[in-house]
Amino acid sequence: MKEQLTVVKVGGKIVETPSTLEQLLTDFSALPGRKVLVHGGGRTATDLAARMGVETRMVGGRRVTDADMLRIVTMVYGGLVNKNVVAGLQARGVNALGLTGADMDVIRSHRREVGEVDYGFVGDVDRVDGDRLARLVADGVVPVMAPLTHDGRGTLLNTNADTIAGETAKALAARFDVTLVYCFEHAGVLADPDDEGSVIPRITRQSFAALAADGTVSGGMLPKIENSLRAVEAGVARVVITRADAIGQPGGTVIE
Repeated sequence: MKEQLTVVKVGGKIVETPSTLEQLLTDFSALPGRKVLVHGGGRTATDLAARMGVETRMVGGRRVTDADMLRIVTMVYGGLVNKNVVAGLQARGVNALGLTGADMDVIRSHRREVGEVDYGFVGDVDRVDGDRLARLVADGVVPVMAPLTHDGRGTLLNTNADTIAGETAKALAARFDVTLVYCFEHAGVLADPDDEGSVIPRITRQSFAALAADGTVSGGMLPKIENSLRAVEAGVARVVITRADAIGQPGGTVIE
């Protein structure tokens, strides 16, 4: 029987706000079993860029990352945000270790090819070294992963945190019973976007097709659920979509 492991992905808004960060750290620390935390940090990067006179450009919700912006996101994601999270977990008795994809070569990516948009130094994940991460986890370490990877040739790459969480969960699924938790602003996937009580408790590949066809699930939630289903099909036991203040509690939408 595999040991349980939870991979939690939280957005920058949660880890960049002191009150919500404190609650997250307390809730995450209380999770039983092995665990990994993946975080964002986009608001702080945007604020610092403005102070430094660097323009922020977003296309389809993705940050275009030129050389100047790469320096900023590296400072923010791999430095300020990551180390604040690590320090907060250490204060709660969690032996956290901050990592980018370059550390221990745990996540290797390639620079996204130029299409209609040149995203610059943005990486698409090629592989996650599940063996190295599993050894850390087995030794009692809790990886705290910043949304940065590398190409193996000395270049860091800004990489979507949802993707890092999903690929990390898949890489660890051969060794652990993995639950992947995506935290966002709602209690789960809602049947009615204006009603927090309309959480859809369970989604499968079959039910997703019907929900997408009738428009119950639409917009940005479609790729999130599609990515979650692919994670399950790749060996992740389950994916939970819920609020950050509800991790470790019953509820949310379970995808399996």
